[in-house]
Amino acid sequence: MRVGLLLEQCLAPVPGGTGRYSRELALALARTAPQGASLLGMTAWHRDALELPGVEVSRLPLPRRALVAAWERGRGPTVPTDVVHALTPLHPPKRRPTKLVVTVHDAVPYTHPETLTARGVSWHRAMIERAAATADLLVVPTHAVADELGRYLPLRDVLVVGHGVSAALDLPADAEERATRLALPERFLLTVATLEPRKGLAELISALREVPGIPLVCVGQPGWGDVSVEALAAEAGVEVRVLGRLPDTDLAVLLHRATALVVPSRSEGFGLPMLEAMAVGTPVLTSDAAALVEVAGGAALSVPLSGLVEGLRQVTTDTALRERLRRAGPARASSYTWLGAAERLWRAYADLHERDSRQA
Repeated sequence: MRVGLLLEQCLAPVPGGTGRYSRELALALARTAPQGASLLGMTAWHRDALELPGVEVSRLPLPRRALVAAWERGRGPTVPTDVVHALTPLHPPKRRPTKLVVTVHDAVPYTHPETLTARGVSWHRAMIERAAATADLLVVPTHAVADELGRYLPLRDVLVVGHGVSAALDLPADAEERATRLALPERFLLTVATLEPRKGLAELISALREVPGIPLVCVGQPGWGDVSVEALAAEAGVEVRVLGRLPDTDLAVLLHRATALVVPSRSEGFGLPMLEAMAVGTPVLTSDAAALVEVAGGAALSVPLSGLVEGLRQVTTDTALRERLRRAGPARASSYTWLGAAERLWRAYADLHERDSRQA
């Protein structure tokens, strides 16, 4: 059985959480490949090929924009494997005998369309709806996403497969030097997100006006929507440092040293930074978005956005609460691993590959 993975998101200008998902899952699938199975990574045509340890990566004969345009119209190159897994809604047309698997990370184009561009809403809905109608299997990261999509689309075969925590986020040996170089304060709140409207950064900065004395460190690249964290902070009179995209070794230091991670998103499909913070025992404050509550499993403090001020006060002043979250986080996070996700997917791929022979 030969499985093709579409890894284009790894090379996107703003890879975000789906880029990390694509990379980490590909590495885990390579490590857990059963006997007789092989893995082929595929991207659009880029000058420099993607390199992933243990993963053979090939380039399709179209550059990114042309590939997206072709697949939007149900045309373009196919992936010559027994099973193809599109790790985002960008997927090729279904062509037999290849089995098609598509990961849909969230239901935001339906539940919160105002947080995306009009083009983004239209494109994602079209690709998700085609996947729901033609793919042999949809993969989603949480039951919350499956439930939300089911309110808008007829769904057939859906598999819930969570994420994991990258080993690249282990605390590096030079953590002290990195903390000094980053000029980290003794106490700080951390948020890790693409800078765009649905991440709730405006609401977080507004709430921080009522919780003075602790700065916010923001990690992430600008997305769409012209979200200027610096401008919002200046207007609110709040101390915020925007560090942009960081290497995992620096991010690991921030996750370990933060007083708390704050995830104020209006909507999420999983909440990978939350899981990563929980894994190292950093207290987490989240919005009450359904997927975040599901993944946290009681190991984070979840509040409605309207209660963000009170949540911030609790997580910064309640020592007993922080200690409870420090203990609960690693225990909960241990139930999510990339290797476990990969093993579930290999079983699903094998079932799809064998389905035709069983029916024959």
